[in-house]
Amino acid sequence: MSETFEPRIVAFMCNWCSYAGADNAGISRLPSPPNVLPIRVMCSGRVSPEMVLRAFRSGADGVMVLGCHIGDCHYIDGNHRTIKRMPLVRNLLGYVGINPERFVLDWVSSAEAPKFARVTNAFVEKIRDLGPIADELGGGA
Repeated sequence: MSETFEPRIVAFMCNWCSYAGADNAGISRLPSPPNVLPIRVMCSGRVSPEMVLRAFRSGADGVMVLGCHIGDCHYIDGNHRTIKRMPLVRNLLGYVGINPERFVLDWVSSAEAPKFARVTNAFVEKIRDLGPIADELGGGA
């Protein structure tokens, strides 16, 4: 294959921390991958397993959930819900035939623009190495 595979990544980002961190990364002109589609959610705790599966069903090669650090949630304990729910999502992905490595949960604050760039770039590279999800699912994503 002469072309480099460019993965499609969906990133659900907390409005108060991770989305602001992404914005600050852009303002700071930090290199961030253009193939990450940011989806602003009010809290990472609002990201349901159905939302993650829908992103994959809609053609995402990888999905990220980025939220506030534990103890810094704008809604007090929303990210506690996230930290309990997302391991279940990883298990569900394996059950439906999607490599759980195509999913990542991380904590990025509004002041961590360099971390946002580092986390997103690393995830895009990981998904690039895994290849298109269609290959994994036998051509029918």
